Amino acid sequence: MFSKFFNLEKEKQDRIINAAIKEFAQKGYDNASTNEIVKEAGISKGLLFHYFKNKKQLFFFLFDYCYNVVADEFYQKVDLTERDFFKRIRQAVKIKMNLQSAYPDILTFIQEAFMQDSAEIKLEFDKKKQELNAINTEIIFEGIDLSKFRDDLDVKKVLKIISWTFEKMSDEELAKAKQSPGHQIDYQNVYKEAEEYFEILTKCFYK
Repeated sequence: MFSKFFNLEKEKQDRIINAAIKEFAQKGYDNASTNEIVKEAGISKGLLFHYFKNKKQLFFFLFDYCYNVVADEFYQKVDLTERDFFKRIRQAVKIKMNLQSAYPDILTFIQEAFMQDSAEIKLEFDKKKQELNAINTEIIFEGIDLSKFRDDLDVKKVLKIISWTFEKMSDEELAKAKQSPGHQIDYQNVYKEAEEYFEILTKCFYK
């Protein structure tokens, strides 16, 4: 679908992508201006819409692009041969924090995207979030050592409880960030709180 865009020289691709990341991250979907994006990128508006038919298509292209950059590096670094569930999740959290330092602009854009409640994109984006969550959960849970969990518990239900715990924690952090100036998330504090949950859940569900 975007072959014409990817046929552009890399430098021009990067200018457009970086300008769009900046605009959407700073202003959100509804307030983002394609006029500002083309001004920042140093291209004409006609050229932008030659590659993307409208702002919505540009936004979803940008989200997929940014998400894939981060996801590709995450899955290169995470050790999926680690079969202890909580050790695997702990390393996943650490890697995500390191990625925040490596890709601050991209992660800020993704964070802002997850906060969006624009009527124009909400249904489609909510569906995308659900699909991504299902895919990532399946990968992270695959091959874990179920024998470590208590024999008197339904492990499938336990894994759902754990997933729901961290999904809710993520939702709460995004909600707090949305109410704060600059939408800042204290990732060190998030990691500390996650560690407290790890300790409780390990005691509850492991033998």
